[in-house]
Parts: sequence; C-alpha cells; structure tokens
Amino acid sequence: MSADTFAPSLPAAAELSADAAVVGAGPAGLAAALELARGGLDVLLLDEQAEPGGQYYRRPGPEVLDAVGDHRPEGGRLVARVRAAGVRVLSGHTVWGVDDDRRTLLAASPGGAALRVRARWVVAATGAYERSVPFPGWQLPGVVTPGLAQHMSAEGVRLGRRAVVAGSGPFLLPVACALLERGVRVAAVAEAGRPYTPGPAALGALRFPARLAELASYAARLARHGVRLHQDTVVARAHGADRVEAATLVRFSDPGEVVARHDVDLLCVGYGFRPQADLAQLLGCAVDRDPATGDTVPRLTPAGRASVPHVYVVGEAAGAAGAPTALARGRAAALDILAASGRAPDRGERRRLAVRMASLARFTRLTAALYPAPAELVPALARRLPGSALVCRCECVTAGAVRGAAAAAGGSDVPAVKGGTRAGMGLCQARECGPALEALRADGPGTGAVPARVPLRPLPLAAVLGPAPGEDA
Repeated sequence: MSADTFAPSLPAAAELSADAAVVGAGPAGLAAALELARGGLDVLLLDEQAEPGGQYYRRPGPEVLDAVGDHRPEGGRLVARVRAAGVRVLSGHTVWGVDDDRRTLLAASPGGAALRVRARWVVAATGAYERSVPFPGWQLPGVVTPGLAQHMSAEGVRLGRRAVVAGSGPFLLPVACALLERGVRVAAVAEAGRPYTPGPAALGALRFPARLAELASYAARLARHGVRLHQDTVVARAHGADRVEAATLVRFSDPGEVVARHDVDLLCVGYGFRPQADLAQLLGCAVDRDPATGDTVPRLTPAGRASVPHVYVVGEAAGAAGAPTALARGRAAALDILAASGRAPDRGERRRLAVRMASLARFTRLTAALYPAPAELVPALARRLPGSALVCRCECVTAGAVRGAAAAAGGSDVPAVKGGTRAGMGLCQARECGPALEALRADGPGTGAVPARVPLRPLPLAAVLGPAPGEDA
C-alpha cells in the first residue's frame, strides 16, 4: 500500500524546528507531548482544531460551561500541564503533507500561511474517523454520525426531538444518554451485534468491574426513559423528503425481517472508528490490513515505533481502542523516545505502564469479541445496497455506478473505481464512503485500500501557491 508522496513546489514558508513534533492534540498527543517536555525535549504540538484536547477532551463553549460545567475536566487539566511544561502549542494548524525528504511536515496556519516543521522525532497522534456505512436515505438532513450527535449535545445543541441511535459498538449507549440529557426522545438503540446477550464473551466483562458498572449505568438510564434496545438490528432505510422523517430497522441476520419503523427527525448511525493513518503513510511507514476490522493500520512496536526511523504512531491512529489506551500509548512512545535520546526514564515507571497497557489490551480484545467484526459487517451491509443508493454523498455516486466501474476495471483496486466514478474525490476524500468503496469493488486483483493523498486536508490555496500579488506573505 503506497502513499502519494507528491510535494508541490512550495512558496516561501516560515520554518520551525524542534526536537519532537507531535501532530494531534487529543489524549495521545497531549500525553506524549507532556512526557517528552518533562524529559527535557523541545516539543511542538500541532493540531487543526482551535483548542487542544481533540474530540474526546473538546470543551464546550463558555455559555455551556457556565450552565452545565465541563463533562471531562481532566482534559483541561492535562492541557494546562502541557502548556506549563513548555510545549509550544500550535492550535489551528493543519498538517496537510510531507516534503520529499519525508522528514519535513507541511502545514498551514489559521490564516492559511505556509509552514514547514522539521523535527528529529515525529509523533503522529492523528486520531480516528467514525466508520460510516451507506444505506438508502443516508444523505437526508437529520442523518448524522453518533460522534457528531454527542459533540453537539455537549455544546448544548439539540439536533432533533425524536431519535434513533444505530450501528455497532459500545459508543452507542453513551450517545443515546447524551441525547436524553438534551431533551431528545430516543425511540430506540439498534445494535448490529448481540453484545448484551449472556455468553462467554459477555461474561468476560466481569473481569472489568469499573467498565461493567459504567455500561450498567447507561443501560439503566435508557431503561428509565423507555428506550428500546434492539440487538441484531440495523437501519435498512431512512425515509423523508426534505429531511429524515422515519427509519426502518431490520434484522441484521435476516434483512427480510422488519424489526420496527420509527418516526424520527434525527438518526445517528455509526459502526465504530477507523484509525487515521494517512500521515503515517505519507511518512513512508509500513502498514498492514487489520484482518478483524479491514482497516489500514501502521506496523508498530508495542511502544508505537514505526518502520521509519524516528517516527511513532500513537493513540487511535495506531488502532481505535478508546481514550485510556490512547493516553497510555502516548506516554509509552514518549518514554521510548527519551530512552533513545539518552534520557532514560525510570524503569519502574515503564514497567508499571507496560502492566497498564496489557490490561487495556485485554479489555480491547474483549470489546472486539463482543461486537461484530467490521471486516465482516461492512461488506455484508454493502452487498445489500440497492443500485440507486448513494455511496459517495460528496460526488453523488450510487452503489450501481461503483459496482459497474469495479466490474469494468476487472475488480481492480479502489483508485481505479475512484477514477471511473469520482467516488471518494469530494471534500471528505473518502473518509465517509471509503469503507463502502472498499467493500463494493468486485473481487479480483488489486488492493481494497484507499491510499493517502496530499493534501491530507482541504486547505487554502495560499498555503501551496503563496499570497496573491499585492498581499502580504
């Protein structure tokens, strides 16, 4: 799986250098930056959001803070420690590419000015995307991902009055509870698997009493509000004209069996998270295809060290496993870098962290056993798509067009399908439709992966071409 390493001829750009550049200011990036700075390294922390914290520690606006407080105050405390440690935090800076030397990061400032960042060590803490799978009607206003619904709820915004939360994974229950807190009536939670049915995997949760108690609290809250919990159930179709008005739920194991139809004005659908490995690919890191998830994941040591010297990948970018694991991965990478820099950290600290990471890994394996494997779930859902269903919402490409292009190309790889249909070439750059494109291509030679391309993110032309004549650089 190769990445597009094309680097355009750049305008004169400001240059910054540091011992370590950390890309991404979520839990993993913050943990890595803090540990590196405490170890005596000069650290740059770049993030495209206006404030550090990532999606997990994103703080609500001032009015919401005054009204309901910060639901994750530990994030604000971590950011404060990072700043106090001397980390140079560059918020609003988008890392969009890598120079031909694969050592220099190309970025754009909040105003669109070009920036080049050189560092001896690069830590990619770029997070994850939500995994979306198309279904008829998913382009209607009111159909959103669970992550967006949770984020808007944390900001005090009520996206609808009556909702269904669907997909797969442990994220669905807290999202449904967040909607309830904003006064949304949640008609049902539809889970594609059967994680709440007693069995060997479910009994394994007894080894993690704190996590089990958290799950029980969500389930109890949903029960108090009369929320139906459907298992082995997926969204077959969203109905509506100008926006979503209803959702039909069917049995995943038997799509001919209609479970329920709910009148809704909000439909939240997502199937977990996918690691955002595009920067790692541009840096030349070896990647593999995870057989359980179907995702492209960097090939790493337990400390997050990639195949390219002096490059580490941490947090959700190394494989989606939750915030506690992301924090631990960030610290582990930093301690490994410090050891390689001759600033050996305390051995006891590294041992304790290793024990912690082993426990977290066991919980991650348990979670994977409880829920359907995305590598099987996504293709199963994609195969059911009627030809008229939109797959790429950005470019309005249907499932029929994708199947036709794949057949014409001899079941070739995703780039061939993209070239024949423009699917995945819109603003999201296949972040939304990528899993479906990979699943819909006909069987045959080639890879199902969507390769990394530059720019990694939409950016102002000034970041590539320089300012217009008469403008200040």
